[in-house]
Amino acid sequence: MGLLAVASVAPPGERAREAGVTIGVLTSGPLNSITDVDGVQVGHVTIKEGTDIHTGVTAILPHGGNVFRSRVPAGFVAFNAFGKFVGSTQVAELGEIETPILLTNTLNVPEAAAAAIEWTLTQPGNEEVRSVNAVVGETNDGVLNDIRRRRVTVADARRAIERAKGGAVEEGSVGAGTGTVAFGFKGGIGTASRRLPSSQGGWTLGVLVQSNYGGVLNIAGVPVGIKLGRHAFADQADRDTADGSIVVVIATDAPMSDRNLRRIAERAFIGIGRTGSSFSNGSGDYAIAFSTSPAVRREEGSAPTVQIDDLRNEALSPLFQAVAEATEEAVVNSLFAGKTVKGHRGTVERLPVETILPWLTPEDR
Repeated sequence: MGLLAVASVAPPGERAREAGVTIGVLTSGPLNSITDVDGVQVGHVTIKEGTDIHTGVTAILPHGGNVFRSRVPAGFVAFNAFGKFVGSTQVAELGEIETPILLTNTLNVPEAAAAAIEWTLTQPGNEEVRSVNAVVGETNDGVLNDIRRRRVTVADARRAIERAKGGAVEEGSVGAGTGTVAFGFKGGIGTASRRLPSSQGGWTLGVLVQSNYGGVLNIAGVPVGIKLGRHAFADQADRDTADGSIVVVIATDAPMSDRNLRRIAERAFIGIGRTGSSFSNGSGDYAIAFSTSPAVRREEGSAPTVQIDDLRNEALSPLFQAVAEATEEAVVNSLFAGKTVKGHRGTVERLPVETILPWLTPEDR
């Protein structure tokens, strides 16, 4: 259960920490973002057309170089596999990522995969490449988006890759989070980070989520969904369904093997559970984690055997704490950034932040 202190009000779109909500015990990075991990870049393409189209693409690049020729070790977890995650079997088998990671809606996964493949083939040094393992996650934005129109194009997805940059990451109804819904409120893209103290390695770990799932909303241990009377098991359960999906993307600069990155990815679901999810039958819950450390890069054409740095198992516990906290906070940030949207099959309201903040004060708990 997170530790928490709050301000009395939060302007629309203000992040949870800025509003006074502090989740966990570890320190965040300077941007409280996945881009606090050196080299990580994020790009969005947001598509809004009238009432019916609310969708988009988000791209996460592990570093600014040629990812195919300088691959990063990675671990993948399907906690509840009601969904589509392109490229996951090769990541699980080989323990590495060779393209940007793209997020989009369920029915535009093929376009996002094609964009990742096309972009990779055009990178200098890849002229002879004949196989590319595109990595694409999705959630279904069919409430606010006319998903059957399959509005995202290959060009849209390529623009998301090309727009990727370091620095602050836009949250809420942007990119792949444009049409998503979480706990019956407007969800979307959220991000957060943790930086370990030097005594525990000084490593940075960052998380980005595409939140689109349900349950009984908790924020830092406070039963917000119950207090609001808005959750998957209340009278309006037909509206606030527990089904949905979430994709969690995790980056760290700690030198880690793909085996231990998979263990990091598993712990992300501690954070999702803390927000109130029970991982329903119809929810696609996925996490993918990678290390940006140059010491563990897998360089194309290198010697058959290599020596790498590898964080010992005994050193992982602080990173387990970090990923649980950052994942929980990234989801809360996605909700705090939400705005009411009138969409294809109805209107989804923003989380009433100004209502819930007084409940979160230590005096009331």
